[in-house]
Amino acid sequence: MLIYKKYQFTIFKKFNMKLSQFDYTLNPDQIAKYPAKYRDESKMLILHKKTGDIEHKMFKDILEFCSEDDLFIFNNTKVFPARLYGNKEKTGAEIEVFLLRELNREQRLWDVLVDPARKIRIGNKLYFGENDNLVAEVIDNTTSRGRTLRFLFDGTHEEFKATLFKLGEMPIPKWIRPKAETLDNERYQTIFAEHEGAVAAPAAGLHFSRELLKRMEIKGVRTTNITLHMGLGHFRTVDVEDLSKHKMDSEQVIITESSADAINMAKERGSKIFSVGVTVMRAIETSVTTRNQIKPFNGWTNKFIFPPYSFSIADALISNFQLPMSTMLMTAAAFGGYENVMRAYSTAQKEGYRFGTYGDALLII
Repeated sequence: MLIYKKYQFTIFKKFNMKLSQFDYTLNPDQIAKYPAKYRDESKMLILHKKTGDIEHKMFKDILEFCSEDDLFIFNNTKVFPARLYGNKEKTGAEIEVFLLRELNREQRLWDVLVDPARKIRIGNKLYFGENDNLVAEVIDNTTSRGRTLRFLFDGTHEEFKATLFKLGEMPIPKWIRPKAETLDNERYQTIFAEHEGAVAAPAAGLHFSRELLKRMEIKGVRTTNITLHMGLGHFRTVDVEDLSKHKMDSEQVIITESSADAINMAKERGSKIFSVGVTVMRAIETSVTTRNQIKPFNGWTNKFIFPPYSFSIADALISNFQLPMSTMLMTAAAFGGYENVMRAYSTAQKEGYRFGTYGDALLII
């Protein structure tokens, strides 16, 4: 009878994961303010999910955990300089504008966040640049801080984008540093970034250097790319205790036919498949069939992966150490097992691992 009761409790806990179960105390000093000197020389904690065993390595040692014909799936999204500083007409008050996505190319409409939002109303004009060479008009409210802007610019779309991005800065999270610095132009971007559209970097991919990719190639390890343009929704605060009630913001996903074929062939030959980041995991789990195959996809996903979850494609997950109660932590816990992952996080804190986007890596295998 006691065994039965214990079993009942385990099932109850498994199917009722709560937000508070992903809270932990993180010393702000453990959040990395700057990246490691070399991309592949951050620390890496290896969590063996079947046994719960933990190892400590450098990231460049990841080759020890893969074999010839294994497949790494990268997210080749490219971060654009999404944070602008401008001034409000008449008052001259400084306004921060965070570009989220382009809504209409011809009309130059953008979905943005503004701060301080209370000062920005429909009809207001905002001026950017030393000579006010770019002007935007607020034409709609979307959320509490959200606005739709129409940029007023005479010139081609390419000239407009060049002007807009020249005025912007890399959108590093403010819990890293209040403002971006010159080094962020290179380091808040993966070396395989190709398709522009993200306002946040896929952190797991930041650890890969050209030298490491070359060593992987020599070993016969294969790679392929998907695209998931990360939006701020990835970092939005979860404000419901019952995780089944949380709604993720939609993000654009592109999986080409060649990438789908590469993933399916790796699955068929029994090779290990490494998901480089939770963004990759969201993308491939969005486009999986009932036969555990990937199909080409070009659309949007609001998939939220949290425990319990049955994964279909990846055998290993590379992630950074995420902030408390973040959706990325929940996805990692779903893959590696809640108790395993939370224990790994506790170990990482005791061992001085660095947390956050510029921090150290966790390999769950």
